[in-house]
Amino acid sequence: MLENSIKRYHNKIITAAEVIEELIALGKDIQQMDIKPQEMGLSEIEYAFYTAIANNDSAREVMGKDKLRELAVVLYKKVKENASIDWTIKESVKAKLKVIVKRTLRQYGYPPDVQKLATETVLKQAEMIAEEITHSK
Repeated sequence: MLENSIKRYHNKIITAAEVIEELIALGKDIQQMDIKPQEMGLSEIEYAFYTAIANNDSAREVMGKDKLRELAVVLYKKVKENASIDWTIKESVKAKLKVIVKRTLRQYGYPPDVQKLATETVLKQAEMIAEEITHSK
């Protein structure tokens, strides 16, 4: 969102005052996002997994917030248990994690039509926070 605002300012689509207004709104959004994990009883990492799997309308409709929350916690635990220090480099470990994530999504009744996307998103989230996952073991 920040990049978008700056790009629009550079292209003279919005004024400096409008950029400042957007930055204030962005700051408020970020503060709200910091509160959500606490409200849901999730750690920040668990919440990252929650957002990865709840970013789909059909999944939210079919499963509901509580089941998605439970699934996010389970996914985090399984990824954490099976992630090694260099897992983002080793294809064999990545493949094993992919199978674990797919199986877990299926067990929890995640909609089949979006399982592939959810699996990829969860693995991307895990890679982005890989250092935290492997150091928190």
